[in-house]
Amino acid sequence: MLSMQSLKKLAAEELVQLEEEGCDVSPMRKRYEAIENLTDCDAAEDALAEFFAVAETLQPTPEWPWDEPSELETIREARPAADHSRREVSPAVLRDRMTGAWLGRCIGCMVGKPVEGMSRDRIETILRAGDAWPLTGYFPVIEDLPEGVTYKSASDPCLTPNIRRSERDDDTDYTVLGLHLMETFGPEITPEQIVGEWLVRLPYHRTYTAERVAMRHWINEIEPPRSALYMNPYREWIGAQIRADGWAYCAPGWPERAAEYCWRDASITHIKNGIYGEMLFGAIIAAAFATDDIHEALAMGLAEIPENCRLAGAVRECIGWCAEDATWEQTWSRIIDQYGHYHSVHTINNALLCVMGLLHSGGDLRDAICIAVMGGLDTDCNGATVGSVMGALLGEKGVPGGLRIPLSDTLETALAGMTVMAISDLADRSIAAAEVTLADQ
Repeated sequence: MLSMQSLKKLAAEELVQLEEEGCDVSPMRKRYEAIENLTDCDAAEDALAEFFAVAETLQPTPEWPWDEPSELETIREARPAADHSRREVSPAVLRDRMTGAWLGRCIGCMVGKPVEGMSRDRIETILRAGDAWPLTGYFPVIEDLPEGVTYKSASDPCLTPNIRRSERDDDTDYTVLGLHLMETFGPEITPEQIVGEWLVRLPYHRTYTAERVAMRHWINEIEPPRSALYMNPYREWIGAQIRADGWAYCAPGWPERAAEYCWRDASITHIKNGIYGEMLFGAIIAAAFATDDIHEALAMGLAEIPENCRLAGAVRECIGWCAEDATWEQTWSRIIDQYGHYHSVHTINNALLCVMGLLHSGGDLRDAICIAVMGGLDTDCNGATVGSVMGALLGEKGVPGGLRIPLSDTLETALAGMTVMAISDLADRSIAAAEVTLADQ
């Protein structure tokens, strides 16, 4: 049972989410204001129950310009015309690129962890205090900071020179969990099977926003897809987008299949652009195994989500900005000017910082990760996603030793029964899972 304070917070955030989905929230805002004035707790609970029941039924206004379905077949009908066929990846190339992808994800997550949730300005202030701007790798120990600026302690395991492994993080928990799910249930895995294994493997207090809401719903017998919508104002936030990689690794060279697996996963916690974020990056990563061109990988990712959705429109716009702008800072300013109204862990703004990092990197994994992280917002998520894409694109040979060696081939997770793992073993297991998937034509 949630407290009254928590229920009111969810209702306030629901108003924001409904407006972002194109709904007329004027009547709902009046309902919320009336609830705020209630002093009787029972009456307030009843009013909140009615508020969420009505919110669940709202639809965008007729003037809303976007087409944003949440069902897989309808999403596919809304995709742009494109070739969705699978591309072959040789065993030698796959091994190199799978290792690069896993390393890139772990490295990117570790680079971003020390400044998760910070603004670009604060990150720059911290790095300049340590004579480390622009960022070129893991964050250093910095003890002489300006007054009022907080940072990690000198002993933090995510700072150079303390790094001994890839520390536990939800951005890598979900990557391992996706692989485990594919190994356990195979190519025909269902959303219901994913839910069941989450409840067994994933600690509730290691989940956040949409995932925590959905897990609470499942325990109370509110099943997908309703668990993604009802009382879940985080349904278009970044939580699904960070879960794409484990599925993509099991469908290398096959963006359509990777996007389908990502839909099965995302639909238990997210709707609309929350789903598209996972599908987009799942398809991009799957494509990156089979091309040397990041622009081609991005195009293949966009081919798997609705052509006329907010995320696709924003990504196309950002690609154009990156082509026009001489520096990532110029593109960053455009992203924030246009999409800074979204929450700092929303899918759309963070996806654009990933695109910015990928396209302003000059094809360098280190630069791609560091640019994405210096942009702020959900830095560990974005660093991990960009590292994964670039690792799949460049392979292990594109991963600098100075970033790889400190991890000692070790990843820690919070998952039950799989807390410490070898990164190289995870790459081997992903290749084995991919062989099963690719045989399932």
